[in-house]
Amino acid sequence: MAQTPTSRIEDPSPALAARLVRPFAHFAQMGAAPGIVLLACAVIALVWANSAWSHVYHELVHVEVGFAVGGFDITKPSEWWINDALMAVFFFVVGLEIKREILIGELRSPRAAALPVIAAVGGMLAPGVIYACVNWGQPTVRGWGVPTATDIAFALGVLALLGKMVPAGLRVFLATLAIADDIGALLVIAMFYTERLETGFLLYAGAALAAMVALNVSGVRRAWIYWIAGLFLWWFVYRSGVHATIAGVLGAMTIPSRSRVNRHAFAAFTRSALRTIEAEQDTPLHTSASQQAAVQGIEDACQKVQTPMQSLEHALVPWVSFLIVPVFALANAGVALTGGLAAAFTSPETLGIVLGLCVGKPLGITLFSLLAVKTGIGRLPSGVTPAMLHAAAWIAGIGFTMSLFIANLAFPGATHPSQLDHAKIGVLAGSTVAGLIGLALLWHATRRRGA
Repeated sequence: MAQTPTSRIEDPSPALAARLVRPFAHFAQMGAAPGIVLLACAVIALVWANSAWSHVYHELVHVEVGFAVGGFDITKPSEWWINDALMAVFFFVVGLEIKREILIGELRSPRAAALPVIAAVGGMLAPGVIYACVNWGQPTVRGWGVPTATDIAFALGVLALLGKMVPAGLRVFLATLAIADDIGALLVIAMFYTERLETGFLLYAGAALAAMVALNVSGVRRAWIYWIAGLFLWWFVYRSGVHATIAGVLGAMTIPSRSRVNRHAFAAFTRSALRTIEAEQDTPLHTSASQQAAVQGIEDACQKVQTPMQSLEHALVPWVSFLIVPVFALANAGVALTGGLAAAFTSPETLGIVLGLCVGKPLGITLFSLLAVKTGIGRLPSGVTPAMLHAAAWIAGIGFTMSLFIANLAFPGATHPSQLDHAKIGVLAGSTVAGLIGLALLWHATRRRGA
């Protein structure tokens, strides 16, 4: 999850609690922080699942959790609550990011979006084809979608490790590529990993979605109303047979994206309110009714100038980056390696995923990008060399979160436990190799440019 940093007023004399949490706040503002937390949780899960306490790990992942309200009763394993419920919030934020990019970001301009979108197509086709070739004629061919994904948090986190050495254009390219890749992954999930369809619940889901659109059109802006409608949408999509997380993206598309006041009215009002505050500099703020009214007016104006889409994304990104996705990694990256590692790396599903991420991703993205540049459809961002673009193509081979998610759909643990474990090992190994090679190549490319 990417979030634009914002400047904040500094507290000149912070309380003890604020001073204690300040290092953690500074860490959270690092561009690489979500990737570091994600990596730490994956390592913890792997170590835990291969330790003497592995039975505790598996019991926690599969423990039954539920609740009952009146005649409604739902009890599911904790793994389901993480993969189907919590991850719906992750996909909701992905949907908000996609909508933002389409409305005001790189995807708004066909010319600017051409290169990363074409690169994303190549970065999905090549890994899928390579995996399918390795697994052709076998039941495991259904896992072709696993190596097609890119983990935006990890990918941008790797770029952040090199700081200002990386051109801004390369960050925009990789972020836009990852967003386009997310759109492709969602289509793959909806079209190829839907086992059954319940038409009745699909119609109910359509009605819930239409109600959310009607709320938007009628000017409703309260987030809690959309959350309630979104819960109904999520439940109906789940019962329809389509993966429940698709509801998160659909719901995000209905969130209002227009502010109630324009920026000129906002600027004029806040300037007037600030003049009121400055006019009484000798009066303490907390004892002046006019200054308090001015501060409250500024607060109200800030809420009205922000769109619900921006407010929700700003509020949810930290929760998704530092809680939901790490918990997902903790629950899904714990693969038992003892005795099964050799078998995994000779299995077609593991080989297909590793080759897809480490060969297909960099090959597809690089070739399609160069083709787009040569034909004039796209252009390299300012300050970005072909060598940097190739390095970014390797970094895009970090599939992790989305790849693990698709692996759970391709190889349900209840019926394909060994294939799921092999697929997870392939994701972890392939993502690690692709990320390390991409980081080394990018360091060399940026260093050579600086020289």
